[in-house]
Amino acid sequence: MIDQNGQQVGVVPLAEALRRAEEAQLDLVEVAPDAKPPVCRIEDYKKVIYDRKRRAREAKKKHKTIEVKEVKMRLSIDPHDYQTKMSHAREFLEKGNKVKFTIMYRGRERAFQDRAQHLIDQITKDLEDVAIQESLSRTNNLITGAVFAHKK
Repeated sequence: MIDQNGQQVGVVPLAEALRRAEEAQLDLVEVAPDAKPPVCRIEDYKKVIYDRKRRAREAKKKHKTIEVKEVKMRLSIDPHDYQTKMSHAREFLEKGNKVKFTIMYRGRERAFQDRAQHLIDQITKDLEDVAIQESLSRTNNLITGAVFAHKK
């Protein structure tokens, strides 16, 4: 048992430990139930719960979540629009997010798979200094997009 001052008391019967905790107007908290014999501490249990929640909240603040940002393009994209979308993708990647490029098809554009592959290759080449290609999405043998992550 450990008392409210942090001093190790030693092995004490349960009734004695409960009596000491009641005299101190605190709780008897089991801190190591798997130990032989189990280790208990005299402390305010509400304070223990509060400290656990506060530590979890602090850890959550420091946790960085990676978002997947989406950039949509068509096969017949204008060069200026392409450059604008690439600059947005660079910003997303530099902030630590992943970028998913989605290729949208209209009408007979689905027949031109070589143009879709060329567009993905061009994106990969333009972003090779800041990103790596993680995956290539295909639907029924049709290229529909690619996901890029920031290089470390």
